[in-house]
Amino acid sequence: MNGAPASAAPRVADADFARRLGAAAAEVEAALDALLPAAAEGPVAEAMRWAALGGGKRLRAFLALESAALCGAPRQGALRAAAAVECVHAYSLVHDDLPCMDDDDMRRGRPTVHVKWDEATAVLAGDALQALAFEILAAPETGPAEARAALCAALAQAAGARGMVGGQALDIAAQTAPAPLGLEEITRLQALKTGALIRFAAVSGALLAGDADAARALAAYADALGLAFQIRDDILDVEGDAAQMGKRVGKDDAAGKATFVSLLGLDGARRAAEERARAAEAALAPFGAAAAPLAGAARFAVERRS
Repeated sequence: MNGAPASAAPRVADADFARRLGAAAAEVEAALDALLPAAAEGPVAEAMRWAALGGGKRLRAFLALESAALCGAPRQGALRAAAAVECVHAYSLVHDDLPCMDDDDMRRGRPTVHVKWDEATAVLAGDALQALAFEILAAPETGPAEARAALCAALAQAAGARGMVGGQALDIAAQTAPAPLGLEEITRLQALKTGALIRFAAVSGALLAGDADAARALAAYADALGLAFQIRDDILDVEGDAAQMGKRVGKDDAAGKATFVSLLGLDGARRAAEERARAAEAALAPFGAAAAPLAGAARFAVERRS
C-alpha cells in the first residue's frame, strides 16, 4: 500500500470501466472454459458448463483481478482465484434456483439448470462446481503454498455457514417468520448471502500477495460494495426490466419478503446504496489513484440496469 492522501480514490471513466469489466469477463470465461470438464463427460459436466459459462457480469472475477493488480500479485494466480470465485457463485445460483429454494425458471435469459435437466443434475452440478473451485485454488499453479492455503480458507468461510450459506439459511427462515425482518437483520442477511463472496474476491489479491494491510482495506471496501450491490438488486426487482435482467422481477414483493426497498422505500434505498458506494470509494483512499478501477466498480454497483 502506498502513502496517498486519505481521500476517496478517483474512479475510472464509465467507458473505461465497462471496457475493463468486459475484458475481465472475457479472460475469466476463457479460463473457466479450460478448467471445467468437457461436455462430453456427461450431463453433470454439461450442466456445470451451462451454469458457469456464457453470461453474468463477472463482477467478482473483476474484483479478484483488479485487487491482485493493485497488490502486485501474479496474474496467473489472480485469474485462478477469479475462476474459483465464479465457480462458487455459479454453484450458488444453481442451488438458489431450485424449487426448494427460490424456485426460479430463468437465469441470465436462459432456463435454469433444473429446468433444462432435472433437480438431481442441478444439485450434483452445483456440488461439482463448488469442489472445482477448491481444486483450482489448491493447485500449485495458483501460487505459493501459504497463499493457496489462505485462499482456500477464506473461500470456505465466505461460502459456508458463516457466509453465503448462512445468509441463504436466514433468507429461507425469514419466509416463515412471524414478522418481517428489520433493517439490521436484512443488512446482516445480505452481508452474508451476497457480501461474503464479494469480500473474498476483493481480498484475494492481497492474500496472493501476502499483504495484510491491503487485505484489511479491501475488506472494508468490499463490505460497503456488497451492500450497495444488494440494495441496487432490491431496487431492480421493483423497477428493473425482466428482459434486460434475464430473470423474473417483482418476485420479492409477490412473496412478501422484506427488502431494503420495502423497509426504506425506493428513494430511501437509492440514498442508502449511494452512501454505501461512497463508503466503498473512501475505503480505497490508502491506495490512491491505483484503485480507480475498484472505485469504478462501486459506481457500477449503484448505476447498473441488470
